[in-house]
Amino acid sequence: MGEFRFYHLERRRVDQALPLLLERAYREGKRIVVRTASDEMAAALDDRLWTYDDASFLPHGAKGEGDPLSQPIFITPGGDNPNAATELVLLSGAEADASDTSYAGVIVLFDGRDAECLSEARDRWRRLKSGNAELSYWRESDDGQWERGQ
Repeated sequence: MGEFRFYHLERRRVDQALPLLLERAYREGKRIVVRTASDEMAAALDDRLWTYDDASFLPHGAKGEGDPLSQPIFITPGGDNPNAATELVLLSGAEADASDTSYAGVIVLFDGRDAECLSEARDRWRRLKSGNAELSYWRESDDGQWERGQ
């Protein structure tokens, strides 16, 4: 896998920050898989992406919604890559196989106000670092922008 970019949420919720990250990646022409921990979370995010902004449209699909290959963004609780994505977004509780080289980059999005999510992200960071993965850390600034951390 390519670089793992950890995005530490401190002000916004995952369902508020994720659409903005996906919009940017989509504008850059990337194909993205959003991996969730459950079918319920995938369904909730699918609904959220249709309603998060009346002025925006973010083409996406989820399990049971037609041909995944026709979707630039696909939400799934599974470990597969149904839309031939080059970018992977991991939400809390979702895992990735480090031997999977089909992704150019991985975003690990986590809520730093949730002790369990924070602990999970720290554990993932340590495991990846010990495996010599390429890592970067981003946090929300006071004005809601992303700042690269040390």
